[in-house]
Amino acid sequence: LSASCGLGYTIFPIFPAAATAMYKQWIPNTNFETTSNWDKGRVPCASDTIHFEKDKVISVFVRSPHVLTDMYLPLNGELMLASGAGFAAFDGSWDPGCDSGVTVRFADAEHHAWFDPTLWQSVSSGGELEPSRHIFSVDEERVPCRYDDVMFQPQTSFRVNVDSSQRVIQLRSVSLMGQEISSPEAWAGYLRGSSAPLQFHGNGTLQVTGTGCPDKSGCACGNSLDGPRICAALLGGAGGQCPALTCQSPLKPLGHCCEVCGATISLDFTPDFDLQKYRGRLVEAFLSQPKYAGMRMAISKVHKAQTFLGFIPRSSTPLIQIVLIDDEVGAQAGTTAEKLAEDIVEDIKQHGEALGISSGKMEVATGSTFNGQLGSHASSRTTAGVVMGLLFLFLLLGGILFLYRRGRLRLPTLRVPRSWNRMEDPASPEPASDKGFDNPMFDVEPPRNDAGEKMTQETALKDHQVFYINPLYDASESET
Repeated sequence: LSASCGLGYTIFPIFPAAATAMYKQWIPNTNFETTSNWDKGRVPCASDTIHFEKDKVISVFVRSPHVLTDMYLPLNGELMLASGAGFAAFDGSWDPGCDSGVTVRFADAEHHAWFDPTLWQSVSSGGELEPSRHIFSVDEERVPCRYDDVMFQPQTSFRVNVDSSQRVIQLRSVSLMGQEISSPEAWAGYLRGSSAPLQFHGNGTLQVTGTGCPDKSGCACGNSLDGPRICAALLGGAGGQCPALTCQSPLKPLGHCCEVCGATISLDFTPDFDLQKYRGRLVEAFLSQPKYAGMRMAISKVHKAQTFLGFIPRSSTPLIQIVLIDDEVGAQAGTTAEKLAEDIVEDIKQHGEALGISSGKMEVATGSTFNGQLGSHASSRTTAGVVMGLLFLFLLLGGILFLYRRGRLRLPTLRVPRSWNRMEDPASPEPASDKGFDNPMFDVEPPRNDAGEKMTQETALKDHQVFYINPLYDASESET
């Protein structure tokens, strides 16, 4: 066995342990026995030469013993050996199915990104896929949210890029090699170890809090800052384009990358609202019906941005978003979702107060029509904002007009120079004896220089070569 091995490279045994809880599980791995990790699409055999790129940092889990001819290792990496796993030098004996003796290279794992929704799946505590016949998540929630548990499959190695628009990526817990880490202190200790830098790279930092969502009405996912990154990863394989839709005026759910045909319901809620119970109610009362067998539903708390006058950012409001998508096509696309949305809104009218729902707004997009409908006790905040804005504008203009008419407000006069007249008629300037000017707005003659009467305070202004009467100025006001 020959190997080019640098400092920082370790080989050590790993022993499996049990895991519990509900998780979002990372799919890719860097295991030695995974065929997709090799450029030849197969695991190296005895007569092959194994080649890891010298400058690629890697962590590789080895499940079983292997015989090989040569193996070139990276300068920085690790081989994690399961119980009974290891490497032995090939003695030259015949190995059935291994006659080639070629160089087999390990694939590059640097491109696996944390915020790629296609690289995660929801699983139960034992690693089984979570039933998702009717339930799905909007794209931002397919990636682990701030209160989620994260699982890396037991007896697997991995390398994940945690580049993020947020400095810290918060999680409830992380499970590695079958061991759950759910306290900030334990996670900080793991990050100081030798494996963490080989498994996680990028500008983001994972932070374990050990706490779940404290609100029974649910918690927002917290991935909105990385929404563009999520959508870029999701649509990268499709050339950055969303699928073509057959419905008119498709809907754009909050936290979703592409528009959809179907229906959305936005719920305003009270402190009595329980998200988990209400999700169960919708599944049992509606989605379990045979006529809704092809329906899929996403329900979660989101934050909707509020604006002033329709375009000035103001704040964000929490609401419960329900997204309904059916399996209809063509002109029928979204029609089953519309019927289900109508049933849900009718249920809210009857039982909304007891469920902790104060209002609900429904929007529908189907293959034949588009409807924006209001559910029980719904109000249009956008319309109210526009009305209040217009009312404020009218009051402001009325106040200006009132002060102007009372003489309390003086507006500046705009004087436009007429230089082009001087260019056309370069006449000599007026004689110095002409001390005034004609004001077309007021029929008032300025006093003449040859007046024999005593100069008053008003005519004294002639010495300054300017004379005018200001209709907005009342001399009697200055005397009081």
